[in-house]
Amino acid sequence: MNWSGALADNLAAGDVLRFGETHPNTLLCVVGPTASGKSDLAAALAQRFDGEIISADSVQVYRGFDVGSAKPSRDERARVPHHVIDVADPLEHIDARRFVDLADLAITDCVSRGKRPIVCGGTFLWVKALLFGLAGAPPGDAAIRAKHRELANAQGNTRLHDMLRNVDPESAERLHPNDLVRVSRALEVHELSGRTLSSWQAAHRFETARHVAKLIGVMRSPEELTARIQQRVDSWISGALIDEVRTLVANGFGDARAMGSVGYREVKRYLEGQLPQPQLAEEMVRATRVFARRQRTWLNSEDVMWIRE
Repeated sequence: MNWSGALADNLAAGDVLRFGETHPNTLLCVVGPTASGKSDLAAALAQRFDGEIISADSVQVYRGFDVGSAKPSRDERARVPHHVIDVADPLEHIDARRFVDLADLAITDCVSRGKRPIVCGGTFLWVKALLFGLAGAPPGDAAIRAKHRELANAQGNTRLHDMLRNVDPESAERLHPNDLVRVSRALEVHELSGRTLSSWQAAHRFETARHVAKLIGVMRSPEELTARIQQRVDSWISGALIDEVRTLVANGFGDARAMGSVGYREVKRYLEGQLPQPQLAEEMVRATRVFARRQRTWLNSEDVMWIRE
């Protein structure tokens, strides 16, 4: 999609351009469900405003997780510089707090060189943490997280989710049982502080802005998004994703945090013989659609300037 042309011809997109020109110090944040076209739009905006992209994607931060994260290619990064990509080895732990530190450094660097920073990504907790800071919950504990992983491996992800429901039903209602990282984090906060994560977040309320920002997204109908998700899954399977996962597992990264993300998780199950090949594409589409629904739910409560292609 040539967003540069579409932006010039589209009235709603023209509103984005006018907003960017009228508010040059506002941090533009391109958000939206997976496969909606965030990266193309961010690249076009970066070219229009002489900007650089700050990735807010919890998988793109890891080296080696390229295909399934839709990481921009070397050519794309040559045209528009990207930050907070390939900054960690797969077994490192990059959380929202660490992301905010990295993103703040990148934003400061861009501004110091006269470039406009444009945030783009689908990890909305990271975007919100960047814009409003984090609740003062205790920092992570590697031993507790390792204990949770062992329990999930032995008894399944639903076991951890049931434990969370017993101590923090509000967080359990919000988090999917397979969202192991965030379920573990919510349990960890309760174990360390005796308070629920939801109570920490309620006290914080994300009310004090760290950056003046505007959220921008590409509007897609459910039918459009499903078709784009199917197209993405087809490209994954016919492309290099299976080989990428095989290589990551062979290199000892099968238990990496990013391996639990959509696409990687299903291919790993397939390679382990837990998911038959004929069901692989169907399961990947289903999981991606569930993920996109959760993203849309989060965005329903946000003030987003939506544009159509």
